Amino acid sequence: MDLMDTNDNKSYTKYYIIAWSFGLVFYFLDYVIRSAPAVMIPELSHSFSVTEVGLVSIIGTYYYTYSTCSLIAGIALDRFGAKYSLFAGALILGIGCLLFLISSQVAGTTGRLFQGAGCAFAFPGCVYLASKGFSAKSLATAIGFTQCLGMLGGSAGQFVVGPLIEKGIDNTVFWLWIGVFTIIVAFGLYFVTPANRTEKIEAVTPKKQSLLSPYKIVFSNPQSWLCGIISGLLFAPTTIFAMTWAVDFFQKDRALDFHTATISSAMVAFGWVFGCPLLGYITDKIRKRKPVLMFGALFMILSLVQLLYFPELLPTKISMFLLGVGSGAAMIPYSIIKEANPDNVKGSATGAINFITFGVTTILSPIFSHLFGKTLADNTDKALHFQQAGTFWIIGIAIAILVSFILKETGEGKVNNSDELTAKGTTGNLIKE
Repeated sequence: MDLMDTNDNKSYTKYYIIAWSFGLVFYFLDYVIRSAPAVMIPELSHSFSVTEVGLVSIIGTYYYTYSTCSLIAGIALDRFGAKYSLFAGALILGIGCLLFLISSQVAGTTGRLFQGAGCAFAFPGCVYLASKGFSAKSLATAIGFTQCLGMLGGSAGQFVVGPLIEKGIDNTVFWLWIGVFTIIVAFGLYFVTPANRTEKIEAVTPKKQSLLSPYKIVFSNPQSWLCGIISGLLFAPTTIFAMTWAVDFFQKDRALDFHTATISSAMVAFGWVFGCPLLGYITDKIRKRKPVLMFGALFMILSLVQLLYFPELLPTKISMFLLGVGSGAAMIPYSIIKEANPDNVKGSATGAINFITFGVTTILSPIFSHLFGKTLADNTDKALHFQQAGTFWIIGIAIAILVSFILKETGEGKVNNSDELTAKGTTGNLIKE
């Protein structure tokens, strides 16, 4: 009987890995759609009849729904599994893209809100499936590879879409095809993802809890907040600067042509393609999270210092690539938060860190826009303006490093950590795997 159960569990593990692989397509599209508006700011401004600063505000609404719906995604994953959650998220994302076909500020804002809401399900869903399909020893590597594919999408959203727009392809053509394809992926996820079998086994416990019980556990743990704050401060230079403002800054402050500015901006996301799995692998290999986290953050600072104050040392695109490699460290807190919380709140833990992470982005985005975005066209000292804008991100990364000292190490906590909560969560994970 035990042998039959073991074989059955292995069979379901394979199904979850297949579903995770398909979910990566959803997450790839998430980042394509997240980053693409940065290379079509003039076109979208004209389409929605707003100024460029007004358009950036519309683009920024993505993070309002992304952060809040991350909580909903976590509850949905823990309650209903990945099958229905990922289907709903991808479908909403596709509809959000199609709304960009309507030349209206209201439609643009609504579409971007829909895009943020739909994308909120992509990464937690992929992590949820990875946690079901991979062993605890390789989970950080799997999460790193997941983010690697996402950032490859972010790179494509600028590296591929930018030249297409430059060649004269109408932005509505892009939004039509990306919307239709995303909806097709939604139905593919529905048929590929298995129903959550473990929920049938554990059905008794969740029924006794309220919908918010998992979040009560996660948010009452100070380590969860520290993980989210660190990740948010490390994410912000890529999500706000590289994926929203960089093309404009490079053109106006550094006098780069559109093509070079677009390629340079896209290199941050391309750096993630290497940085995320590499840093994730190293943390799994040495079984420690904090040293790699701090090293990645410090590497980001060094890359920005070189870009801002010693631009002649390396080409801009190489500097941005190195920044992306270092910022792969932003994914390490996603492993830590899962190890610092019980196993039965996996989905909610990921939803919680997404909420905090992009809550930080939601706060920082208008601040950066007000301080540096509005003065982009009017400033006379271009070099100083660029350096001041970059220093804003250096300060944020430095704060993340300081907060990391307070964070508890969980890499070796799977065996030795005296924190009962962590031990319970990790033990449950090992038993299931």
